[in-house]
Amino acid sequence: MAKPKNFLAKPEASYYLILIAVTALSSLGLLMVLSASAVRSLHETGNSFSIVGRQAFFLILALLLGYLSMKLKTKLWDRIAPLSLVASCIFLLLPQLPGFGKTVNGNTNWIYVAGFTIQPSEFAKMGFIIWCASRLWLHDQRIAEGIKSNIWISLTPGFLLVEALIYKGRDLGTAVVVALIFAGILFIAGVPLKELSVAGGLGGLVVAVLVITHKNRLNRFFALLDPFSVQYYKGAGWQPAHSLMGLASGGLFGIGLGASRQNWGTLAEAHTDFIFSVIGEELGLLGTLAVLLLFAGLILSIFKVALGASTSFEKYATAGIGCWFSMQLTLNIGSVVGLIPVVGVTLPFISYGGSSLLSVFIAAGFVLGVARRTPNIREAILQRRKLKLAK
Repeated sequence: MAKPKNFLAKPEASYYLILIAVTALSSLGLLMVLSASAVRSLHETGNSFSIVGRQAFFLILALLLGYLSMKLKTKLWDRIAPLSLVASCIFLLLPQLPGFGKTVNGNTNWIYVAGFTIQPSEFAKMGFIIWCASRLWLHDQRIAEGIKSNIWISLTPGFLLVEALIYKGRDLGTAVVVALIFAGILFIAGVPLKELSVAGGLGGLVVAVLVITHKNRLNRFFALLDPFSVQYYKGAGWQPAHSLMGLASGGLFGIGLGASRQNWGTLAEAHTDFIFSVIGEELGLLGTLAVLLLFAGLILSIFKVALGASTSFEKYATAGIGCWFSMQLTLNIGSVVGLIPVVGVTLPFISYGGSSLLSVFIAAGFVLGVARRTPNIREAILQRRKLKLAK
């Protein structure tokens, strides 16, 4: 008699782990946004629930878009993908147009629509990923037919165009995220490490120049070394210093949900970029480890789905989404714990922000759709449903 498989070894495990992780992270995110934003919301609007109310609205919309993304057939994605770079560039241009753009914290990368602010660069990440996947799919076809094709020539112009438009809005953090996604996609596509190292060195040099020539960014870098110093504490060191205070005061079990002291105007952007610090303060080390465990399960499952994808387009797009989530997670938490300078990117599924929430749910829906179209996963899901109905 064959020994029953461990759940994690079953074909459908990655599909269900993604569902569980996305549900848990977005639910926790809504709860933590309420906790982290209540004081600010009361001060700004007289209602403690106005910010979390907007987040709940976007979560419902995100669930709908994620479901539609999951149900969208491969043929439609194949048609959308080649045009997604053009759509992304048009969207990225909107903040620069008079009457459309809105400047937030020095970055002109927002547009104001029907009472809501939208960040086009969040959607451009997904558009860029599926465009890269379509170009790599075409590259693989050409190689199979014996036609010469160069990955760098195929992808680099589009990458530079997207980066230029993102940086036009002064958003270096998102530009770095897109650059890391691009590097991850190239690595997955089989570009030699030597070439990636040279490109990475050039990219690092460009970032260094952009930091050195910008006073605020340079101050963030030096504040990283000692955010509590007299020189930087009341300036660039304020956020990292109070982020560390929040994490340190949480201990093992936290001080309790809603009891954060950093929420009282001390930690700026507590409900957005620094929400992980509030989790550490209120839910303790165990809470932060639970979040990291959920993200680990989500990202590993995404890459597992990519490995079993039926087409090279789906493989590259799914792997690109895995790179996106992992890179943005690393940059956000790295900023919160003081390992890297503050870069101003959200924590996927958890931070407040409608644009971020919508874009990551569209991406997660795409991955779930790929999983459901993978033969062995699809058969395992159908078999599981039959067994449930038979009981």
